[in-house]
Parts: sequence; C-alpha cells; structure tokens
Amino acid sequence: MKKLIAGNWKMNMNREDAIKLAFSLVSFASESPKIDDKCDILLCPPFTYISQVKEICKDSVISVGAQDCSFHENGAYTGEISANMLYDIGCNYVIIGHSERRQYHGETDDIVLNKVCAARQEGLISIVCIGETKEERDKKKHEDIIISQLAASIPDGMNSQNIVIAYEPVWAIGTGKTASPDDVFDMHKLIRSELKSRFSDGSDIRILYGGSMKPDNAKQLLSIENVDGGLIGGASLKADQFTSIIQKA
Repeated sequence: MKKLIAGNWKMNMNREDAIKLAFSLVSFASESPKIDDKCDILLCPPFTYISQVKEICKDSVISVGAQDCSFHENGAYTGEISANMLYDIGCNYVIIGHSERRQYHGETDDIVLNKVCAARQEGLISIVCIGETKEERDKKKHEDIIISQLAASIPDGMNSQNIVIAYEPVWAIGTGKTASPDDVFDMHKLIRSELKSRFSDGSDIRILYGGSMKPDNAKQLLSIENVDGGLIGGASLKADQFTSIIQKA
C-alpha cells in the first residue's frame, strides 16, 4: 500500500505564499520521477486558493483537496461550500471532521457522516478524522471514543477507493506533542480491526497519523504497522519540511 502524505494548510498563508509553496512542491515532485510509485501527495489549501493550487499542480502527481465541505447539495446556506463545488474545481479529496471542526464548530459524528455521504455522491475521497482528547485518554476512554467515532461517522458501503481515516490524538495537534510509538501502534491496530470487521476491504483502507508529524519523527511514525501516511499540519507549510516527510514516506 502506498503511503499518503496530505498537507492540511488550515487557515494560513496569503495568495503569494500559497502559489510559491505549490510551485516548490511541484518542482520537487518533477525532480523525483519515481516518487509516486511509493507515495501519494495531497495538498489541502484554504478554499480561496484551491483553484490556483490545482492549476499549478495539474500536470504533476500532486492531488488537491479541500479542508471541509457542506452536507447540503445547494441552496440558501450562506458561507457554505458544497461537495459538488469542490468536484467542479478539480478537488480529489476533502478532509471531514477534523478535530478543530469538531471543537470550534460543534461538528458531531452525525454531521460528519452526512458530509461523507455528500462527498461520496460527488466522487470525492473523504479523509475522516477521529481522535480523543487528553481528558478522554486520561480517563482510559480513548479506545471507546475511537470505536464510537468510527461507527457513527462513517456510512455503510464505503471502501478503500472513497475513504481514508486519519487518527489525530487531539492533545497532539498543534501542541508539538506526539503520541508514543506504542500508543500509535495500539490505536492504529484498533482502527484496522474495526475497519476489517465492517468493510470487505478494510485491510486496504488507509489510516493516516495526524498528530504533529515532523521531519524528525516521520520515519519512525511511518514505519509503524498500519500507519499508511500522515495528515500534516504545521510542517506542510514549509516546503523543505514537507518534502522531507515525503522522502521518508
């Protein structure tokens, strides 16, 4: 299974910086002709830069996605962006249920599930984020939380062609903290078991790690069983750091 290295740019950069970063990554990919044999690369810019980044990446091996979508098809939903709109501008992927969306925008498992359904209808690949808070881990509820989120956030009938799971321990996002290798192994093993029990090709659904992966820990994290790539935040904003992670993948 090829690793997937996905850059989540979040609400960062201006237009000039976004274009510069995209060109740097395309240049890197063009100078590494065999890199797509072992690794898929994805960029998820802010909505305002998706079209420009997509244009820059159009002749490269780099895919482009979005950081969120609405579960509504269309209509009077001010500020919302539909899955069809993302497909229309060339997106391949969409991140759904990121912990920051759950925390700051009140997104529930049911909302996440409906967004995944909308993305599937438009042919987009959903990267569904799940993860526990520090309080939940301290109370030894982390496994129950993950099992519950998997069950409630993912609709029936999904497969390895239209869904990716991103395990992101909430306490490790943007904090510089990283789950221990043993913690990552245990949680990814649990997720794999749940996927295999529910989906016929659960062994082939990619599971990304999404908690402060950086160049100095990427090799170790990516070598752990059932870690099929990374959902990269801060390190995806710097070309040298992001390409270093890609090379380790």
